[in-house]
Amino acid sequence: MYSLEKIKLNIVKLVNKSLNKKIIQTSDLIYPPNPEFGDLSLPCFELAKKLNKTAVETAEFLVSEINVNDIIVSAKAIGPYLNFTINKNYLAGDLIGDILSMAEEYGANKSGKGKKVMIEYSNVNTHKEYHVGHLRNICYGGAVAKILSANGFKSIPVSYINDFGIHVAKTLWRYAEHYKNNKIAKGKNKGGFLGELYAKASRELKDNPTAKERVSSLMKKIESRQGAEYKLWQKTRKWSIDYFDKIYKELRVEFDNIFYESEFIEKGMKMVRDLCKKEFLIKSQGAIIADLEKYNLGVLLFLRSDNTALYPVADLPLAVEKFKKYKIDKSIYVVDVRQGLYFKQLFKVLELLGFKQEMAHLGYEFVKLPGKMMSSRTGDIITYENLRAQAVKKAARETKKRRKDWSAKKITDTVNKIVNGALKFEMIKVSAGQVITFDINQALRFDGFTAAYLQYVYARIQSIFRKTQKHKNTKTQKYEEIKLEEAKEHDLVMKLAKYPDAVKKAGENCDPSEIAKYLFDLAQLFNDYYHSVPILKAKKELRASRLALIKSVSHVIANGLGLLGIEVVDEM
Repeated sequence: MYSLEKIKLNIVKLVNKSLNKKIIQTSDLIYPPNPEFGDLSLPCFELAKKLNKTAVETAEFLVSEINVNDIIVSAKAIGPYLNFTINKNYLAGDLIGDILSMAEEYGANKSGKGKKVMIEYSNVNTHKEYHVGHLRNICYGGAVAKILSANGFKSIPVSYINDFGIHVAKTLWRYAEHYKNNKIAKGKNKGGFLGELYAKASRELKDNPTAKERVSSLMKKIESRQGAEYKLWQKTRKWSIDYFDKIYKELRVEFDNIFYESEFIEKGMKMVRDLCKKEFLIKSQGAIIADLEKYNLGVLLFLRSDNTALYPVADLPLAVEKFKKYKIDKSIYVVDVRQGLYFKQLFKVLELLGFKQEMAHLGYEFVKLPGKMMSSRTGDIITYENLRAQAVKKAARETKKRRKDWSAKKITDTVNKIVNGALKFEMIKVSAGQVITFDINQALRFDGFTAAYLQYVYARIQSIFRKTQKHKNTKTQKYEEIKLEEAKEHDLVMKLAKYPDAVKKAGENCDPSEIAKYLFDLAQLFNDYYHSVPILKAKKELRASRLALIKSVSHVIANGLGLLGIEVVDEM
């Protein structure tokens, strides 16, 4: 049990004892809006109803009845609230002891009770470009997977790659028309090259019905899994998969499994035929649909009138395999908000087929360029490859300027951590429901609400320890040994104590921005403390306590960034 939870339990016992009955619980306690009011507060509105008093009378009554102790040093009524002040050195010692002993485990909880949750994200399309918009998906999904693990769930991160849709036929039509007999330049990014072809094909097909017919015919030939068209699909598909693998390695993203649409299409077509026989699916104007009108969900299209498959044909058997093979308790899909209706339809179909497991769609808003939206079809995008190259160039230039004595390898390693941090943090520092206007200059800043700022604060703490050997003897201390009397120290201690709350809230809401905002607040408190209170120049006992405090800050920053998939940097 974490420090604040123990203290909350202590308060609950004090209050319930004064009432001679168990009425309140820890969840009734809140944090006062002004630290001057106290450290924890009990709103008395609900309690007042049970005691047949006003909320103000209840707060004043409790003050007269409660006997404070060595943990809770004061209780005072402010209007309808009963505010408690914690013994600062008790909290500091107990908390710092927890953080330094638990290390990377600090903040985790077991609320998930080991339930198996599969998080499906990075659902990219082969034969298309990988752009900055895709980063939001992979960063959001990756962070949610780590946060759920920290909340006691058995998190299973997987990816599902759309490698068999009509977009493939469009790209290969353009390739066959213009590049079939031409060699691609040596060293060219073949995966990115396919994305360029897709954008060109989309523009050219817009007002070309003859070409559209060729694309439809090409798709059917690919689906037959025979002939030259299928072989071309196999070859170019590998280009895209190799391209994605390179990106995953650069971003340090790992999946327990990667599913491909092409592996489930045939299973899906069989399911469609079976469901048609059972009249679960019906024919409408030549197409095959699920009629969900009575659930106010419209119709879900499975097969077009030309018999080519749409997303649910593969999504349905994939969902079934997840439940039956992996025995998961919950299935989460991380896909942008435009697919909200589709997932409601898919979940309803699965429910009607007898699957009662929990299913959730984590939608997220768009990423756009300043002044305009991005689109793979028009080619109006920032590609991941170009963005990363620009970020690496700028970060390397700044790092070389500051660290002329570093080796090339150390610069490269540090720059990669800074760049990964910048790309990821920009995508998850705001809630999923907020549109991101991606500004490369903002993303690469080394101050403000950025990953580089948090990495810099961590590095600053490490530099303090490099200046003294004393930290090697900094051990987990009992609260009697911790002496932290400054108000700014108590602010830091309280913030550190709230980290488990942030992890739990982020898990409950699948919201990595809770962690991002928490870390930024913690970093700001540390910087304010660092500039105001001497650490290394303090007297011996006080120095040891302050070193233990800032070491705890560095642990929590590392833990929080780790949940966001971001590495810390020892030097910058």
